[in-house]
Amino acid sequence: MPQSPSRGTKAMRSAEKGATLETYLAERRALIDAALERFLPGEGDGPEIIYQAVRYSLFAGGKRLRPILCMAAAEAVGGHGQDFLPCACALEMIHTYSLIHDDLPAMDNDDYRRGMPTNHRVFGEGIAILAGDALLTEAFHLLSSPECTRDNPEKHLQVINLIARAAGTAGMVGGQAMDLQGEGKTLALQAIEDMHRRKTGAMLTVSVSSGAILAGASTKQTAALSRYGQDIGLAFQIADDILNVTGDSDLMGKGTGSDLSRGKTTFPALMGLDASRNRLTELVEEAGAHLAGFDNRAEPLRWIARYIMDRNR
Repeated sequence: MPQSPSRGTKAMRSAEKGATLETYLAERRALIDAALERFLPGEGDGPEIIYQAVRYSLFAGGKRLRPILCMAAAEAVGGHGQDFLPCACALEMIHTYSLIHDDLPAMDNDDYRRGMPTNHRVFGEGIAILAGDALLTEAFHLLSSPECTRDNPEKHLQVINLIARAAGTAGMVGGQAMDLQGEGKTLALQAIEDMHRRKTGAMLTVSVSSGAILAGASTKQTAALSRYGQDIGLAFQIADDILNVTGDSDLMGKGTGSDLSRGKTTFPALMGLDASRNRLTELVEEAGAHLAGFDNRAEPLRWIARYIMDRNR
């Protein structure tokens, strides 16, 4: 049956947006990778094994979502994303540290990440722990460096404070502790949401708000972008939970079904797949609504919200 003109136009626009998003993401990843090479300590700055272990995980082909969100939020309020690469790279360092530690036998005990053996499988548990520690420490060394703070130090101090809180017990670390304590238990929906708003959502939210603050966003703009970040943060975790059930392990580069085997209460386990997909859609739509007061400079943030929902890895 021939496709109607309206449906054909809609499909064409969707394809164009996909191509534009892929270009945007690829360009930002290239900038971030080059900046990470520049900001990382050199090979002679410490034991070679730590240098190797850090680079192994940091350049393992990640999506670079958090630094891209930082840059996109800066652009949404009229800034230039490249001006905030130190902060963006620090966010990626913190994220990578969390993955290295998350994969450890004492945590999720994963053998593969992004299609490669996990850090502790290659370098041993002790070096993996130290590599994660090194990345976390380097992130705050970079955030507090003269290159990062010489312009408007008050805003940079505010951002350092927000990132530290998001990465710590009030955010990611606290959420991970809740996750470990919840294994083998049936948690209520509110408890799961609270856990994942900390474990996953806090760092995604602060990635957005950091870029906005550094680019000079107003209080109203920062609040709207933070709410956007909170919604995509929870949406990202629901998408992850769904992929852990339905995803292709070859595409994802890691095993599926691990949440069930560890006795974790996930959104699909509690709500079912259909209800989880509906909640994911709601969150992405709510995230988009928070951007209603922004012009087309916020378009990449709108694309990213859809990308989170539609991704297959």
